[in-house]
Amino acid sequence: MTLETAIRKRIKELANQNNITINKVSTLAGLTHTTLLAFMNGETHDPRISTLLHICEAFEIDLKEFFNAPIFRNVIDE
Repeated sequence: MTLETAIRKRIKELANQNNITINKVSTLAGLTHTTLLAFMNGETHDPRISTLLHICEAFEIDLKEFFNAPIFRNVIDE
């Protein structure tokens, strides 16, 4: 699995765990809905680390916790 795919899956996983929509994640993260939806739909690639930080803040976790998930153990380079 590519890193990009793993990030998308992790965001969806956290949204499901917190019972919130992707639109709500973008609001909590202070991102525009189009920014996050474009990434989640594969229209844009490679989110900035600052964007990921804001997404983590929406879930009240840090970057370490975001990336410390089993889904990232078998990431391959594109």
